[in-house]
Parts: sequence; C-alpha cells; structure tokens
Amino acid sequence: MSEYIKTTFLIMSDSHGHQLLSGPVTGHIDVAIHCGDLTNESKIEEFQKTLQYLQELKADLKLVIGGNHDFTMDVPAFKKLVANAKQTLEPELVRKTYGDYGEIRNILSANAAAANIIFLDEGSYEFRLRNGALLRVYASPFTPSLSGDWGFQYHLNEGHHFEIPETVDVVITHGPPKGILDYTDGRRAGCPNLFQAIARAQPLLHCFGHIHECWGGKLVTWRSNMPSNSMPSHITHIDNSKSTVLSNISRLEAARQTSDLACFSVDFDVTRSGSQTLFVNAALQGTSEITQVPWVVNVPLPRV
Repeated sequence: MSEYIKTTFLIMSDSHGHQLLSGPVTGHIDVAIHCGDLTNESKIEEFQKTLQYLQELKADLKLVIGGNHDFTMDVPAFKKLVANAKQTLEPELVRKTYGDYGEIRNILSANAAAANIIFLDEGSYEFRLRNGALLRVYASPFTPSLSGDWGFQYHLNEGHHFEIPETVDVVITHGPPKGILDYTDGRRAGCPNLFQAIARAQPLLHCFGHIHECWGGKLVTWRSNMPSNSMPSHITHIDNSKSTVLSNISRLEAARQTSDLACFSVDFDVTRSGSQTLFVNAALQGTSEITQVPWVVNVPLPRV
C-alpha cells in the first residue's frame, strides 16, 4: 500500500463576487480552496452569489477563508467601519445592505454544510478526505495594513503571530509572505512574520491571493540543517539556485495565445517534499476585472 495519496486541489482567491470559473475543470477535485475576498464590498448579495458558486462547484471538500474585503465577517472591524463613517449611517440601511453584526457568518454557516463548504477562522485543522488521505491545514485571513480600514487586518509595525505547526501540509492565508509573489506598486507588500513562520514550518503548499498583479506560482527549495533559533531570510534559508518560478501573469498571457485556459495545473513530486514548498498566488481578479485563472495542484498527502 502506498504511503501517500495524490490529492488534487483547486485553488482560487479574490473573486470579489464574480464567477469562480470561466470554464469546466477536467478531472476529479478532492479539495477546493478559496483564499478570501469572496466579495468586493462585503454586501449580503455578494456573499450569496459567491456561496451559490461554491455550492455548484464539484469537489469533495471546500475550504474558505475571509479576506480584507469581507469585513462583515470580522465583526470588530465591521463595527469600527460603521462607527468611523464620515456621515452617520442609518442602522436600517446598514442591516439591509450588510446585515446585522454576525449575520453573514450565520447565513454562510446555515447554507454551507450541505455542500461540503467549511469556513475557516485562524488556526489549525485536520481533515480525513474521501480519497483516504489526511490533510493538515493552517488558515489565517489576516493581512498587514498601515490604515487597518478593512477586515482581518493588523498594523504592519505591530506584526502578527502565525502559529503554524511543523506538521502542517497546506497553509491557506489571504495575503502572501514577504518576498514571494507579493510585488505591487514598486514594493514588497507581503508579511515578514508570515514568511518567517512559513520558513520554519516548510509546508508542502502555501496558497494565498490579495496581491492581484502577482498571480503565479513558485517552487521554493529550503536549505537544510539551518539552526532552529536562526532568523529566516531569503538569503540564508532559501536555496535560490534550486528554486523555480512556475508561472506568472506574462506566462499566463503567452499560454493563452495558443489555448483557452480554465486553470493552471502543476504536480508536486513526493520525492522532493520536506525540503520544498509550492507557493501559489491564485488571485482571480487582475487590476480591474477577472482575468486570471485558478490553479489545479496535485499534492501527495499521507494515507490515514
């Protein structure tokens, strides 16, 4: 009996209330992942539309986290936004458009279970998949921000502690780690705390979105025998000579010249796991509209 089971993931992010797929995905999907920004303005109708898309998606398990645009899922942030509005908001109008505090979570919970959709808060989870594999996940919707005006955000100067266990297989976050698929407006917008946590845990797969213009994938090879108390960096902990960019927006556009792509596919070789992490930025929305595609990734997971 094989020690590992090939498990197929469909990964997307930043759909902002739009259709998730532009065409059919061939083959069986074991786990679908949405890395947040289900909506654009966190309105009830946007959540309902995305929930319908997720319900129609054919996958054994669907894992979803919130993003900064999904601020009504973050009740403290929602209350802060209403209280700090430049003009006093009519409570009835707020309820009609966005729901009461906590209502969105209740709506999602009530309609998700029947379609195998699970909304994840920050933390670690284990799932026994229908294909016989064990999936260990760490999830976090939090992203850094200098203003903190949206949901699930923390000030960059204060940082955030990501408690990623070393046994994890897949990390799902809304934002990227600093230095990997995070370049925007002439700077690196990823979180340094997240990079350090990922470098220590070295999961098989880390998927995210948030930075639309950095859609793509990168296979990172970690250096071995690093001291456990050393501070991870891109120079000391990554073997850049053995790390590879698998795709980016320019390559996606080039591939579209010859074929219609509904998704971008990649296999992760089990013989190299343990020293490599596959990073995927799966943002569907480009600079202004949905122009990018989800990823289909085959990952070997341990048999239960």
